[in-house]
Amino acid sequence: MPKRPQSVPAVKDLLQCLIGREREMVECVRELVLRESPTHDKRACDELSSYLAIEFERIGGHVLVHRQSDAGDHLQLDFPSHTGRAPVLLLGHLDTVYDVETLRTMPWRQDKGRLYGPGVFDMKSGIAQMLFALSALQEKRDGLPRPVTVLLVSDEEEGSASSRAITEAVAGRCAAVLVCEPSGPGGALKTARKGVGWFSLTVTGKAAHAGLDFEKGHSAILELAHQVLAISGLTDLERGITLNVGTVKGGTRSNVMAAEATAEIDLRIARKSDGRVMERKLRALRPVDKECRLAIERGINRPPLERTKQVAALFDLAHRVGLELGFSLEEIAVGGGSDGNFTAGLGIPTLDGLGAVGEGAHAAHESVVAAELPRRAALLAGLIEAIE
Repeated sequence: MPKRPQSVPAVKDLLQCLIGREREMVECVRELVLRESPTHDKRACDELSSYLAIEFERIGGHVLVHRQSDAGDHLQLDFPSHTGRAPVLLLGHLDTVYDVETLRTMPWRQDKGRLYGPGVFDMKSGIAQMLFALSALQEKRDGLPRPVTVLLVSDEEEGSASSRAITEAVAGRCAAVLVCEPSGPGGALKTARKGVGWFSLTVTGKAAHAGLDFEKGHSAILELAHQVLAISGLTDLERGITLNVGTVKGGTRSNVMAAEATAEIDLRIARKSDGRVMERKLRALRPVDKECRLAIERGINRPPLERTKQVAALFDLAHRVGLELGFSLEEIAVGGGSDGNFTAGLGIPTLDGLGAVGEGAHAAHESVVAAELPRRAALLAGLIEAIE
């Protein structure tokens, strides 16, 4: 972690600049929301990526597109500086959980100071804040105070399979990572996130007629029921370990003993070391019915973002920048993961939740507070400048 600065830079001029551009920021958010970009729609994600490449290039970003054959392309914007300082990474994603044409039932709108629409909170407003924070720094500081890289991936909402290696490689060259995912309640920054594991359990039994040959059958569904109870029993709330069997499938009809059944399992961990332990426990499951077979696939998807001394120091710096801007910041630990989990897992100082203030991620009431857009962008700009 860089040495803790003795004081934070003056940032009120950045805030005033951004307050004067609030309408522009709202219009930018609107443009991003109207360009729908579900993770699984490569064409839609690539169109948004191309639009953002132009917008960031206009303010001096050097565009690097990481082409993908299946997922949407990942967008990297490098902003040079001649200050000799280490770069900072602004990390986010351009994909959303909403299908194309969701705007028909969840239209863009402004109401009582809030902005609504699919992806407005998670995390298209965060992208707008990146854009305007960099623009304000260039305007008020006659150029950026350090090199900055912006990385916007297209597959975060579905596990970041194609972007993880890119994120880790880019982050490895940076002094710190600032993640512009949505804030916590009241604008809280996220200094801890749980790690995530995704597992699939397949049970293979033996089919038989439920009436004529009941004793010859070995029900995969019955065996799966035993395993669901065993998996649920591995939850340890005191250690922040939870397991949820989210979906189960199996069987063909009611008068046939099921030959196969499957379950999808979500694992959450607060400590990196618990990931290895829990994976071993899941793979050590054994069938109650010895005629059935178990197969566990997949594993840990994201390590946890733990509140290390480096993370705490970054939050302290953000808190002091916030005070300079006239507001106080809180911190929060959350159960959901982000791409910041990857960078924190590498030991790179990472601060999450620097995006918009709002509510309703992935829900019909998803919205952000318009008046907070300039303040959050000023906070981001101040952090870029303050990190040593």
